[in-house]
Amino acid sequence: MKVIIKGDSMWPTYNDGESIDCTEYNGSEILESAIVVFAHPLKTGVICVKRVARVNDESIFVQGDNPDPTASEDSHNFGWVKKASIIAIKHG
Repeated sequence: MKVIIKGDSMWPTYNDGESIDCTEYNGSEILESAIVVFAHPLKTGVICVKRVARVNDESIFVQGDNPDPTASEDSHNFGWVKKASIIAIKHG
């Protein structure tokens, strides 16, 4: 599946408008530093693309790659994300 990056939260790794190839998430192991696509935990209908910073049994802590802390809304803002809300993962 193709996912279009919107915004600057993943810069410099990915730019606004860039397309990335992802695989539908099937419950497989998630490793730190993986890129995941998930439903925003607080905003209905909003899909996010972030990097996994930490993993526990049922949740992940995600953050954007942009070094500007105001450029990314991530787990620093909304907390841990349930693995059940992951839609896709980027491999490679």
